[in-house]
Amino acid sequence: MLQTFRQAALMLIVLTVICGGLYPALVTGIAKTLFPNQAEGSMIKDGNGKVIGSPFIGQHFTNPTYFWGRLSATSPVPYNSAASSGSNLSIGSGDLMKNVQARVDALRLADPNNHEPVPVDLVTASASGLDPHISIAAANYQIKRVATARGISEEYVKKMVALHTEGRTLGILGEPVVNVLLLNLALDRASREGGK
Repeated sequence: MLQTFRQAALMLIVLTVICGGLYPALVTGIAKTLFPNQAEGSMIKDGNGKVIGSPFIGQHFTNPTYFWGRLSATSPVPYNSAASSGSNLSIGSGDLMKNVQARVDALRLADPNNHEPVPVDLVTASASGLDPHISIAAANYQIKRVATARGISEEYVKKMVALHTEGRTLGILGEPVVNVLLLNLALDRASREGGK
């Protein structure tokens, strides 16, 4: 009995060291060597080295000069990657309807002259609650507001949306989408450089 216990304890220690230490260290080392940017989360940094965000995690934009992304289901902090989850609210949920109406009201308040139907992805959260993309319809819905708030032409903003539209995965899966963070950063960069 004692012999069996020793063997089991030794096997536990050996497998813990291999599977919990050596293997993760090896895989991490390989990843950091071959794919350093991806291994560090594909972080985008400003000129001073300060992390702005990642193109794979949505961000909470509320300023009218920026495109707004999908709602985040994470709480209490929006787009908290440590708390990734959907809202799990059904289509008949009163809470879901309140959230949708609140978002519609915020969009209408930010752009009172826009009477177009609000695209559904601007008023609902994705399954992860972290989606960094919006549909082309959602981007087009916001063009006039962003152009007006920035004091630039709608045509220029449309061009920027087109430049930051990502096609279908492998050319066939999903729909074309716009990465909100990358688009907003490009607009900021263009504003600093005098783009119109």
